[in-house]
Amino acid sequence: MRPVPAARLHPVLSERPRIISKREFFTAHSPGLPLMIENFRIRVFRAVAHHLNFSRAAEELLLTQPAVTQQIKALEDELGVSLFDRSGGRISLTPGGEALLPFAEQMKVLSDRAVAAVAGAYGEQAGELSIGASQTIGQYLLPTFIADFIQSYPRVQVKARSGNTDEVLESLVARDIQLALIEGPEQRKDLHIEPFMEDHMVLVVPAAHEWANHEIDLQDLKGQPLLMREFGSGSRRVIEQALGSAGLKPKDLSISMELDSTEGLLNAVEAGLGVTFVSRWAVRNQLALGTLKLARVQGLRLARRFSLAYPAGPEPTGSVGAFRSFLRSRALDAAPRRTHRREASAKS
Repeated sequence: MRPVPAARLHPVLSERPRIISKREFFTAHSPGLPLMIENFRIRVFRAVAHHLNFSRAAEELLLTQPAVTQQIKALEDELGVSLFDRSGGRISLTPGGEALLPFAEQMKVLSDRAVAAVAGAYGEQAGELSIGASQTIGQYLLPTFIADFIQSYPRVQVKARSGNTDEVLESLVARDIQLALIEGPEQRKDLHIEPFMEDHMVLVVPAAHEWANHEIDLQDLKGQPLLMREFGSGSRRVIEQALGSAGLKPKDLSISMELDSTEGLLNAVEAGLGVTFVSRWAVRNQLALGTLKLARVQGLRLARRFSLAYPAGPEPTGSVGAFRSFLRSRALDAAPRRTHRREASAKS
């Protein structure tokens, strides 16, 4: 048999196989963009199924609503069944959609694992990392942690959400997130919780308050309007436990208002509505500007530890394990510095 001239071979077959370098692999996609290998229609279906709203799914996917509708229609045509019931002005999953959803979820998990495995073959981390953080951590620490982390792991796509400690832990149990960063003392058998850095809570008062830069007696808190976070907040639990250990019960306090955010507490103190306890991280800017001041409560220590949580079982690997190791190695360097020495040691 006569050999086939090389020029007549398919161009792909006529070229020698070439092993690409690690650099070529990780620059094949623009930095910051997710590396997706799953069926795009399945991804669109999953987004619509989660939101039960085409507009919100389009926002999540950065598509137009007609484009989302087109992808769902194409998937329904391919499967030969309707996946969503659009009657009655509401969207719900049909039996076919209900049957497909768990497989669509598994496809995402497999896609993420595949991306991570290929990256791991080159000694890198890649894929999606979903983090939940309680509010103080989410507002004042997590952005810096993420920025430093993606400098080392640019192929990891980080998604973050915030809430109070109870909300974040419930999201972790529901597997809506992979890792939780929380403020409160927690003990749960279904989760592994480990501290990663220390925090100090301080008593914040209006700049012109008589307690500003002074030390007060614990009993003085009884007659003062106290602003607190909502039930379920890790910060509130820490405060109540510390006050209780010092001999001041919740019923002895004059809680004038509950708010669901640290920023809300600080704004309320600036408005003269009362005093509050917050993390030193949260009040650094106000102290520097002089719009708020600190007071010290004699004999009261409000130290706590921020903790990271993940499902009980083997230690996390992949991007979750990388972030855990990164956090534990970097957090100590981020410890808050005293803003003014006299605020920490002021005497009346």
